[in-house]
Amino acid sequence: MTPSAETTWFTTDRFGMFVHWGLYSLAARHEWVKHRERQSDERYQLYFDHFDPDRYDPVRWARTAKAAGMRYVVLTTKHHDGFCLWDSDLTDYKATKTPYGRDLVEPFVAACRAEGLKVGFYYSLIDWHHPSFPVDGTHPQRDDEEFKAATADRDIRDYRRYLHGQVRELLTRFGRVDYLFFDFSYADRHWWGGKGPDDWDAPELLGMIRDLQPHVLVNDRTGLPGDFVTPEQYQPAEPMTKDGRAVVWEACQTLNGSWGYDRDNLDRKSADLVVRMLVDGVSKGGNLLLNIGPTGRGDLDPRDAAVLGELARWTELHERSIRGCGPSPYTAPADCRYTQRGDRLYVHLFAWPPRHLHLPGLAGRVRYAQLLHDASEITRVETAPGQPALHTEMGGLPEGTLTLQLPVQRPDTPVPVIELFLTHAEA
Repeated sequence: MTPSAETTWFTTDRFGMFVHWGLYSLAARHEWVKHRERQSDERYQLYFDHFDPDRYDPVRWARTAKAAGMRYVVLTTKHHDGFCLWDSDLTDYKATKTPYGRDLVEPFVAACRAEGLKVGFYYSLIDWHHPSFPVDGTHPQRDDEEFKAATADRDIRDYRRYLHGQVRELLTRFGRVDYLFFDFSYADRHWWGGKGPDDWDAPELLGMIRDLQPHVLVNDRTGLPGDFVTPEQYQPAEPMTKDGRAVVWEACQTLNGSWGYDRDNLDRKSADLVVRMLVDGVSKGGNLLLNIGPTGRGDLDPRDAAVLGELARWTELHERSIRGCGPSPYTAPADCRYTQRGDRLYVHLFAWPPRHLHLPGLAGRVRYAQLLHDASEITRVETAPGQPALHTEMGGLPEGTLTLQLPVQRPDTPVPVIELFLTHAEA
């Protein structure tokens, strides 16, 4: 494995936007539509012939991401269908050959940089369109015996050269790239004919990447260890580790179960849930990469935009409880999550308690407490452990417990946050 890149910016920024966009956005029924419906190249060509995203506005994408609190954006330069959003020299299966006729990656990169966002590229290791990619259990024509017989002599080595060449293009044409998300290796998964690091020549691929852009962060899906691990569509129950040691991780999550634009999918996450996912991840040392799927014309789905707008309102007031924060050595009470940065401990309340919040182990360790959204003071109460409970007075709590006296009315925000100023930075 080649030396790892520096991850400080990544574990500081904590929140990124994933953008899945391509020909499947016209189908509007999941980015794996070609696989799910076993479509041939000829059938799928309809989308190529009609791809004309006249409302593509990467500046709006970037500004929306920044307002929502995201600090890096990752674009699908090529998904499993093989369609390329940039003007690759190695194929005609690209945006510049569609009715739109222009490179889509270059303006995306420029828009992100103009907003101070870091630039990430997704690149599919799988390619259902390339003539040398061997048919396997993921391929749309996996059950077409005539097609499989006609393509039985495909040589993965030819495709590997193409793969490496395209990654080289992405790393030499668009300036600094901060992040690469490869997708994915599946030699040991349930699909027959699965492919892995030997098929991609992952050591050579990663070596080339480090030579071209040593700083770039690379995920773990080439089949070799990467700079960060990528739980998909689930939130880890605890900080992620490998061989007993903490690892850098990022949960990638959709808003509705589909990565690409899915017009009729109504199984959507609320802004409240997304905020809780973000907070939960940071409390366990992780990042959140939240996906959107723009329409075939290039617009943000209005439903996605609405959620991002709610996120913007929350992060505007609560950003410092996430940015640069990580796990705390203290144990949070039920229905709460802690994040910490130095001597600031942030209590995120997933449920609003009746009047009092009891924080174990923090008695004598907090010099000031306030609601983060308006900097209004929260009164601190410490009760002697042996004090008896009376009609209108609380009894003693376990030694070391700090009690916060809260307002009756819950703040009108998805996740209220209390900022604690600790007497010392460490427990």
